[in-house]
Amino acid sequence: MTLLDLLDLLKKRLALVILLPLLFAGVSGAYCYLLMPNEYTASTSMYVLYTRSDDSVSADSTSLSTSQMIANDVARLFTSDRIRRETLEATGLSSLSDYRISVESSTNTRVITLRVTGPDPQSAAAVANTMADKVSDIAREVMGVDAVNVLDTAQVPQYPSGPRRAMYVIVSGLAGLFAAIAIVVLIDMLDTRVRKGDEIAGLLGVPVIGRFPEARKGR
Repeated sequence: MTLLDLLDLLKKRLALVILLPLLFAGVSGAYCYLLMPNEYTASTSMYVLYTRSDDSVSADSTSLSTSQMIANDVARLFTSDRIRRETLEATGLSSLSDYRISVESSTNTRVITLRVTGPDPQSAAAVANTMADKVSDIAREVMGVDAVNVLDTAQVPQYPSGPRRAMYVIVSGLAGLFAAIAIVVLIDMLDTRVRKGDEIAGLLGVPVIGRFPEARKGR
């Protein structure tokens, strides 16, 4: 099947090609805007301070690399059960299952960024700030880190960060379009009727030697 053949098929089933994407997009839009709750993201950043045992600030490349490794280790504390348990106790929440927690720690910096996304803006900010405080305490207690200083305290987000409803609707519309094209092609493949003289010649292996014009009834 050539591209022109496909375009001819789509023209014949134009109603399906238009209505199915609209149906997919409409159902997706109704779900996204009526049933899908808003999400709010609160973020905080911390700086890991680590010095040599002789209390002099590390400046050479080896010491800097060591400090970056320690920062990565500190970042891993956010996923520990102890941090989550103490955060629940401090915030009064029953579970963190409704919150997405992401931690970024680059290999060339000692700054750690924590983002907490959840259904409630106040709780998202409270979880982020509480986890930052708990990690700072445990890092000093267990890892010998001098301090984990909070650079930016998590603020209560004023506007939702998600979900990306418009993108979901567009993707659903495209899925409906692909589904419509697939249905049109499948209908054509299952249709075994012969419509053209060339198809008859191909099936019988003989040339067409004549044609009868379609007779129309007169008035």
